[in-house]
This record gives sequence, C-alpha cells and structure tokens, in this order.
Amino acid sequence: MVQVGDVTVVLGIGAAVLLVSVIAVRVSIRLGLPSLLLYLGIGVLLGESVVGIDFDDAGLTQSLGIAALVLILTEGGLTTRWQAVKSSLRLGVALSTVAVAVSVAVTGTALHFLLGLDWRMALLWGAVLSSTDAAAVFSVLRSLGVGARLTGALELESGLNDAPVYIAVVLLASADQITWTAPLLVLYELGAGALIGVGLGILGGAGLRRAALPATGLYPLATVAVCVIAYTAGDLVHASGFLATYVAALVLGNARLPHRADTLSFAEGLGWLAQIGLFVLLGLYASPARLLDVLVPALIAGVVLTFVARPLSVVLASLPFKVPWREQAFLSWSGLRGAVPIVFALIPLIQGVEGASQLVDAVFVLVVVLTVVQGTTLPFLARRLGLVRSSEPQEVQVDASPLDELSAELLQVRIQRGSKLHGVYMSELRLPIGASVSLVVRGGKSFTPQPTTRLQTDDQLLIVTTEEARDAAERRIRAVDRAGRYARWKGETGD
Repeated sequence: MVQVGDVTVVLGIGAAVLLVSVIAVRVSIRLGLPSLLLYLGIGVLLGESVVGIDFDDAGLTQSLGIAALVLILTEGGLTTRWQAVKSSLRLGVALSTVAVAVSVAVTGTALHFLLGLDWRMALLWGAVLSSTDAAAVFSVLRSLGVGARLTGALELESGLNDAPVYIAVVLLASADQITWTAPLLVLYELGAGALIGVGLGILGGAGLRRAALPATGLYPLATVAVCVIAYTAGDLVHASGFLATYVAALVLGNARLPHRADTLSFAEGLGWLAQIGLFVLLGLYASPARLLDVLVPALIAGVVLTFVARPLSVVLASLPFKVPWREQAFLSWSGLRGAVPIVFALIPLIQGVEGASQLVDAVFVLVVVLTVVQGTTLPFLARRLGLVRSSEPQEVQVDASPLDELSAELLQVRIQRGSKLHGVYMSELRLPIGASVSLVVRGGKSFTPQPTTRLQTDDQLLIVTTEEARDAAERRIRAVDRAGRYARWKGETGD
C-alpha cells in the first residue's frame, strides 16, 4: 500500500495525475463527455481497489471540496461577461431559487414513497441532488452554438444555486428542529451574501486600480484573494459565503482591472486545477465495492430527478418569462450534476446522520450515470429542438485581450466552417466606430485587409477596438456570422 505521508511519492503522483488530467481534457472534448468523468476515473484507479491508496477521511474531503468550490466559483465569476448574461439574469435567478425549491420538494416527496425514506432524509436527498455543476454543463455546451439566452441562464444558475442548496442541506442535516424562521434565515443568508460580494467586489476593484504593485503577477493573486476573503466574510457573519464569492468575482471580472488578461488567464488555470484536484479527490474517496449496493436507489432517484423534478422545476421557474417549450426542454436536460452534490452529500455524513453513507454512494453513482446519459445526448437534443442551425455548427470563436494603458482591446476571430462570414467583403462587415480589422491570417500568412478583401472559412481576424465599442463589435461579428452581410435587414443583432 502506498504511504500518503511520503512527500516524494505524493508530489510525484500529484504531478503525474495533473499531467494526465490536462491531456484528458482533449480526450473528453473528442468524446463529447465532461472531463469530470475522466478525473473521477483517475481517482478511482488510484484508490484502494487498484493502486492501493487508502483514503477515507470524509472531513478532509469535504474541507478540501469546499475550498475547491470557492476557487471554481471565483473563476466562474471572473470569466463571466455581464453583457453576455444580463439578459438572462431574471431567468437564471429563478432557476437557482424557485427551481431548486421545486426540485427539492418533488424529489423528496417521490423518494419518501418510493424508497421508504423518512421525510427529512428524503428531502435531504432532494436538496443534495438539486445543485447543477458549471464545470459539467459548460464542458459539454462549449461548442454547441446554442443561443446566448440559454447559455447565460445555465451559467448563472450553476454559479448561483450552490448557495441556496448548501443552506438547505445544512438545515436538513442538522439535528435541530426546522421552524417557521427557516425561510427568513435563508433570505438573510442570501441577501447578506450578495451585499458582501458586491461591496468587496467594488472595493477590491477600486483598490487594485489604485495599487502600484511591484510585479504584474501580483494582481491576479490579489484579485483571487479578494474573492476568497468574500467567502470568509460571508461565513463569519453567517451569510452565504458561496454567493458572496461568486458575486464578488462577477463584479471584479467586469471592472476595469489592471492586467485584466493576466488575471483571467490565472483564474482559468486555478479553476482547472481546483476542478481536477476536487474530482480526483472524490474519485479517490469513493469505494467501488459499495457502489453496487446503492445502484437501484440511485437509478430510481435519477429517473425522478431527470424526468419529473427537473422538468417541472424548469417549467414553473420559467413561467413568467414566456420561454418557448423547446428551450424549456433543453434547460431541463442540461441540469448536469458534478462534484457539488458529492461534496454536499458529505455534510450529513460528517454530522452523523443515519443513512448518510448510502446517500454519498448513491450520489456518486448518479453523477456518473447522468453525466454519461445527458452529456452525450445534449448535442443531439439541441439539434433536434432546432436550437442549433445546421449552417452554423458552432458560434464564432472570439478571444479578447485588453490593452490596459490604451483603453483598447484585441478581438481574435476565427471563421468556422458554415459561418455566414465566408464570402463577406471587408467593406460589408460594417464594424462600429472605434473598431477595425487590423490583420487577417490566411493559410499561415498574414496581411492587412483592404475594403475589397473577401473573407474565407478558416481566416483569423485581429480586430482592434476601444473598450466602448467592444460589445457592439462582437455583436456585429456574431450577427454576420449567423445571418451574413444582410444581418441587420434580417433582424439579427448578434445578442
């Protein structure tokens, strides 16, 4: 058996696992599966059944899991563009609150009668399973070309629903009696957490803009530190630390931060590291010998959650927003579960709740099964529902890099196969004032475009734009990508 206390062995195994996990990202994209499955698999292989690392410390697993979730939420908030999600804000909030409550109630009620669980444990199952996972959702949605309304709503849901779910799990796992004050407590924790996040995000952004740090690499560290402090501040005043973290990161990510590109790149790498470490750790903690015993209850819970609770919760949450049934169906099927439910399932286990061990094992099985079933069928479902047009197999890829001192940004655009940008003359692109195409790369050679230059598939464009024109330029690029040179006449705005 491998001795975990050997630092040399731990460092070697850790580096090897990280390297394999990075390579696994490419494999997962080709297979159309969220990379978390491969990470969980690596953890299981390292565990007691194969390599022989014996790890069963639930308390340490949960503590490291919470820390990883804070970093994942930090990365999610920092890399979320407000302009891209603000139109989906109300729908995203409804999915992360109303839908959570409906899902907990429906799943808990069904499992009480189907599995014979007492009401508190049945609702605990429902609470643990009601949280979606951003890493799982967006690793599958990455290149589907689904509209901004859907992706924005799913992004906000996965970033916001950790907070109410965590509160619900803690309340249900506690031995204290739940009273009429519980809803007021939930409102306080969410409201205070949001206010703390906004406050620290604004103060942190102002402080970073005025700071004269001696090295560029210190700015990303300071930005992440502000987000972690938001979690700590929220937790200390018994507010939602998760919500405070995500909101603070969202505010900072959309502020005029110095060296913003370096900060976002650092946050993305830190987010990947947290995801890899968390999923491998959870796979290491799992015991394959026990999983077969919970297969039937896990599948029953999965059927209830997928075909009853999630669709009903989406319908009720989206009712005020007149979401078409096709989009509702897609939102229902996109509720992928990842590491978050497993981490939350450890809370009742640590508190000694009877039956909690079965819950942890069942959630692990359910995460794997639903990820395989839903993750592999999402692209097919999106096409069948008509949410992805055949002429546009995926959205135009746009990467941004700010030029801080000049108050400008660079947009790098690659024209995908099937894009309506193909065949458009430069003079027909009609970018807003303040934005212009400065370079075109075609076939490995670069040149400065002229008004008569005609764009082609696989061209790469380098667009220089002021900060004020950045959003309008991206919308125009997306509009022409979808509808061609007459996009404006066809009513395509690129939103």
